[in-house]
Amino acid sequence: MKYSKATDYALHTMLYMGQESIDYSISVVDLAKRQDVSPTYLSKILTKLSKEGLVKASSGAKGGYRLPSNWEAISFLDIVHAIEGKQSLFDCYVHEDPNCTIKKIMLAAEEKMENELSSQTLGALLKK
Repeated sequence: MKYSKATDYALHTMLYMGQESIDYSISVVDLAKRQDVSPTYLSKILTKLSKEGLVKASSGAKGGYRLPSNWEAISFLDIVHAIEGKQSLFDCYVHEDPNCTIKKIMLAAEEKMENELSSQTLGALLKK
């Protein structure tokens, strides 16, 4: 299983914004420089985060992105879902039997992973 580069950049961007306690808007160019990534690529990632309410976007000369007031409660799972979507990692293609043992095991493992990711918040990570 592998998450996309976009998820990696999203997690690091959110962490950076939290570390810096950024309560003002920061430009996508400044955020992209921090990670040595294309501003266009990062802008697409930030658009997804904004649609899910994980960052706030503002336009104009002093526009950019900032964290919402509840940013400390944002979990890694929130960020992963914003970028990757909420579909299951495993689909059973052999048959559609709801009692498929393999499917049950895979979905149980996925649930454990999601529980772990949901327990990891930006606020808790920055307190370490």
